[in-house]
Order: sequence, then structure tokens, then C-alpha cells
Amino acid sequence: MKKAYLYILIPILLIIIIIIATTLKQGEQTTITKKLSQVEVKDLEAAKPSSIVELKNGDSLDLTATIVKKNINGVEVKMLAYNGQIPGPLIKTEKGSEVTINFTNNTDMESTIHSHGVRLDNKFDGVPDITQEPVKVGDAYVYKIKFPDEGMYWYHPHIREDYQQELGLYGNYLVSSDDQDYWNPVNQEIPLFLDDIQMESGQIAAFNNEKVDHAFMGRFGNVMLVNGETNYSVNAKQGDVIRFYLTNSANTRTFHFAIPGIKLKLVGGDNGRFEKEELVDAVIVSPSERYIIEASFDKSGNFEIQNKTPEKAYKLGVISVSNETTAQSYSSEFSDLRVNNELQNEIAQLTSNLSSISQKSLTISIDPMGMGSGMLNNNNSNMMGGGHMMGNGMMMQNNDQQKIEWEDDMGMMNKNATADSIKWKLIDQANGKENMDINWTFKKGELVRIKLFNDPNSPHPMQHPVHIHGQRFLVLNTNGVENTNKVWKDTTLVQTGDTVEILVEMSNPGDWLIHCHIPEHMEAGMMSKFEVI
Repeated sequence: MKKAYLYILIPILLIIIIIIATTLKQGEQTTITKKLSQVEVKDLEAAKPSSIVELKNGDSLDLTATIVKKNINGVEVKMLAYNGQIPGPLIKTEKGSEVTINFTNNTDMESTIHSHGVRLDNKFDGVPDITQEPVKVGDAYVYKIKFPDEGMYWYHPHIREDYQQELGLYGNYLVSSDDQDYWNPVNQEIPLFLDDIQMESGQIAAFNNEKVDHAFMGRFGNVMLVNGETNYSVNAKQGDVIRFYLTNSANTRTFHFAIPGIKLKLVGGDNGRFEKEELVDAVIVSPSERYIIEASFDKSGNFEIQNKTPEKAYKLGVISVSNETTAQSYSSEFSDLRVNNELQNEIAQLTSNLSSISQKSLTISIDPMGMGSGMLNNNNSNMMGGGHMMGNGMMMQNNDQQKIEWEDDMGMMNKNATADSIKWKLIDQANGKENMDINWTFKKGELVRIKLFNDPNSPHPMQHPVHIHGQRFLVLNTNGVENTNKVWKDTTLVQTGDTVEILVEMSNPGDWLIHCHIPEHMEAGMMSKFEVI
């Protein structure tokens, strides 16, 4: 009788213990969330500059996302940081290595880590509800990341990027090559995150806690940041050659990067070196793209880092070059425009029979669902007559259409637009399926041509940086004009009215995303899934 009683009592006690433990954990999590969201700015730790962390094969790093304070234009504001740093730590590792990232989420929202551009194992891609469950506040997750390719990559959340990434959750991976001569010798290597942030009345403009806003154009900032700073500066010596690794971490803004008066050499992109090095005056960098340039400072003085748009040149920072001559000159190496024969041979083999490669076609468009029919039609045409709304309420017609929207010209219409009123679309031209209904399937090792058409007659045509997870691709042509200097990429900018054809190497099995990297557009639907088997 006593044994029978115990058989009944023990399971009941175990159930009670589990319920109590679960309740305590939930209470603890609620307390953490409340504490983090209500903490006073003055009580927060100040954000620190990015540090360098070198990881060898098999090494691990504890990476914690927290709330910090940061001074922007003389005002302390609440932001987010990895290990208390904005940008997060620069993680340097070697091609072929595998490292472990022990991630802890101590922010005020669920999060993940997406290793952007890295052809890693699918289960560590950081996409909520596809490759993992969201990491709740106070919880942790272990990422094992393999780096098969050299180059500059980056990490950021894949939940509410409009909020989390915008407030500082981003950092770089710099993957070195096993070829010591892969890059040119330089005097300095400097990673630069190009960013902006929207300020109102001295504070960061408020976010919608429940849903993403600014869904028309995305959230443009009105304060420019380089590596999280409004007054970024670099010191150099006369004769120095500096390699800059550019990453655009802005939500929406496309940067036109320049250093007036200084020679620039374009050497690399998203996933390594170009076919051939070339001298350039400036580089267009859309959200999530990376470009690698070298700059030769053969004279002393102060040189501005600028974002040069058709209307304005923004000062992003300054490079102060002293009269002191550099100890080691690399001017001759800078003058030599190298050719990447290995990549050229690889591309020649991949593109030798393009006509036999299967092809997909996607159209980029928008459905302004919540707008009245009066605004949707203009003389029996689509919204705004195939043009778009200016900030003053005037129309801009197609013949004046901008290839790139350099600024937010929609004002309150953009600010108030959410996924309830706006649906951005990737449309499969073969069957009319949209966004997550597309669901393509490919075989590992298959090559696929994808045409990306940005419809200029959509209700609001604008540029879109299209990102493909887990694979790499080459841009073959734009509007039928061949791209004569290719580089492996994971993101490409599709400007208004353009058709960009890419060749994707489906090398990495799993369930992956293709989406616009303007987070407000992705949250408003512009995302689809494909499988590599």
C-alpha cells in the first residue's frame, strides 16, 4: 500500500517541481526584460569601440548582446552592442577554420545571429523559425561557424533588424587567405562600417514596438556614422597605403563612398577579390554589401571621407596625413593593377555554356494595400502615374525617376507605413507566386541563372539590395550589358528599372532565404525561401 502511494506521489511531486521551475524561469525572464527596457540611460555602461579578437580553428568566443549608452552629437542615448562594443568585435580568423560563438541575449527583444555571406552549415544561419527558434531574452545559443572563403563578412540579428541592427548590433568577420599574397601589402588595414541613424529632438527616433514602420522606403537616418562615430578620424603618414574594408550596415541608405583628392583602387567585394584591380573615384555601397578598396596617401593634409550624392556631399570622417614619411613604401605595389587569373579561369569554366543553365526570373514590386483607390490611380495608371510621391506631395514622373533614392522623400507617408498597409513583393514570373509561396528547390552543385527585374512602373519604384543566404553568386550583366569585372557576391543592388542577371552556385544544402536587405521591406513581405538538396 505504501509503495502504491509512493508511485502516485512521486510523479505528482515531479510535475509540481517542473511547474515551479518553469514559472520561476518565466518570472526571471520577465524581470530581465522589464529591467533592461526600463533602465535609465545614466545607469548603463558606455559603448566601447570595436576590439580585435583573433580566433584559430576550434576556438570559441562568448558574444553577449546588451543595452548600452552612447554619445551622439553631445546626447547620451540608449543603444545595443555586442560585448559592449559598437561595432561589435572584429573577429579575425582563417579560411577553412571553424569557430564557436556562444551567444547570450541580454537585450529587450528576442534575437539571433546571422553570419552574413558566410557559407556555413544551414542550422547555424540564424533565421528564426527556419533554422532555429528565436533566442529569448536571457537565453543563450551556440553557433558553430565554418569559413570556407576568405574575405570580409559580417554578423547581425535576423529579427527586427530595423531596430536591433539600427541600434548597433553588427560586427565584422575578417577571414584571411591561405595564400599570403592574396591581398597587396599595405601600411594599415581598417574596417569601416558605414551607417546612419534617425534622430528627433536630440533623441533616437522612436520605434514601433509591435510592428515595423517606415515600410515604404525603409528608415533613413539623418546623422551619419562611421564605426558608430559621428566624428570618425584616422591618422596616417605621408606615403601610406591603407586598405579599407567597407560594410554598409544602414537600414536603407546607399552610400557613394569617396575620399576626394586621393587615389582609390578597387580590389575586393563581398566574397573576396575582383577579377582585376581598377582605379576608381568612388564606390557605391548598398545595404549589406562589402567593398574593399586601397587608398594611397602620397601627400600630407586632411582628407574628408565623403558620401557623395547628386545633391549633396556628406562628411563622414577625416583622414589626417602627417608630414612624416612612412617607413615602408608600397607605392609601386599600389600602382600595379593585378589580375586574378585563378578567378578568371574559374568564371570561364562556370560560364562556358550559359544557355544550358536553368533560369529563374523574379520581379520586384509593391502592393500598397492600405491606400485608398484615389491615391492608387492617376488617370487610369497605377499609383502616382508610375512615378512616386515627393516629400512636398508633388509627383515625380517616370522621366525624372531616380535610379537610387538617396534620401527619404516621402516624409510621414513613409514613417506611418507598416506591413499592414504595404506589401513588398518578389514575384516568380513563371507562375505568379509571391514571396514565401515561391519555395524553389535546387540540387547541390547546380548552377542557376536568376534575373532580378525592378519594375519601374510599380506604385513605388526604388532600389533594392537583394541578398541570398548560404550561397555565392556572380553578377553576369545589367540590362543585357556584360559585367566585365566580376567578384563573388551574396548581395547585389538592383536599381530602379534595372534587370540584373546573376549566376548562383548552389553549393550549400539546406533551407535558405532570398530577400531585400532593407529590413522594413523584408518585414513587409519581400522574402522567399529556397531549398538546396
